[in-house]
Amino acid sequence: MAVVVLPGVAPFELGVLCEVFGVDRSAYGGPAFDFSVVTADPGDVPTTMGFSLAVTDGLERAADADLVAVPAFPAGAEVPAAVLDLLRDAVDRGARVLSVCYGAFVLGEAGLLDGRRCTTHWAHTETLAERFPAALVDRDVLYVEDGPVVTSAGTAAGIDAALHVVRTELGARAASVVARRMVVPPHRDGGQAQYIAEPVPACRDEGMAPVIAWMQAHLHEDLTVDDVAAHALMSPRTFARRFRASTGTTPAAWLNRQRLERARELLEGTDLPVEEIARRVGFGSAAVLRHHFAVLGTTPQSYRRTFAGPAPA
Repeated sequence: MAVVVLPGVAPFELGVLCEVFGVDRSAYGGPAFDFSVVTADPGDVPTTMGFSLAVTDGLERAADADLVAVPAFPAGAEVPAAVLDLLRDAVDRGARVLSVCYGAFVLGEAGLLDGRRCTTHWAHTETLAERFPAALVDRDVLYVEDGPVVTSAGTAAGIDAALHVVRTELGARAASVVARRMVVPPHRDGGQAQYIAEPVPACRDEGMAPVIAWMQAHLHEDLTVDDVAAHALMSPRTFARRFRASTGTTPAAWLNRQRLERARELLEGTDLPVEEIARRVGFGSAAVLRHHFAVLGTTPQSYRRTFAGPAPA
């Protein structure tokens, strides 16, 4: 995996890519990528924050990378022809390319957005559409995957897009390990990419955290709002109000999303029958699990065929 930096690179967006792909998490059961940061002219590369980066690898280091990423850089800055060639070659040989924020403009210059759905920071979507009229710019999403091209909106949306790439390539468990180490949600809905579920909202109320942990540990049970409220020593009405205030959703919707995420992990990492997976995650039957899988535009069996890795012994 290689990150291409241009003069004026944005440190946060670069840091997102370094954190997701550049840290060896094999000790925690996560992935370890062959990671490099490259530039057209090795040496000191200035950033938008007034300091420079010492980048020693040239573009040749990225010639066989499975993923080439471009973080944000100043609007209107010139992109070296060698960088555009590198990105085109990457797509031609079957690799992925990923942009964060304004990095989408580099992909546009390379012609990689023509006829593809894409996005960038909301403040630049109009400009992106004007500059690359053949691109199908989606202004209302966190990230978009169209074939080998993944584009994300601004700043933190790059985390979501990068974790989506990890999930797609290595599965939900690998993405979850990375997310836990980064202390971020495993994923937020990109809004468009196939097989991406609804987000699992984080908890904003520390007082609700033990209750939510209890709910996660009892996903397999037929929990009702009354059951959880009783555990929390609250009336159902008070509990429902506090839960929505702390997570932004209802207890039932939260449970269904958590159960769906757990089902995906079991489909990917085990050979358990779908009926058994449905029972273990609290959906009760395969029919109910299939119903909830409809939000992914697929079925549990099709999802397993697409994403399942080797089952553990």
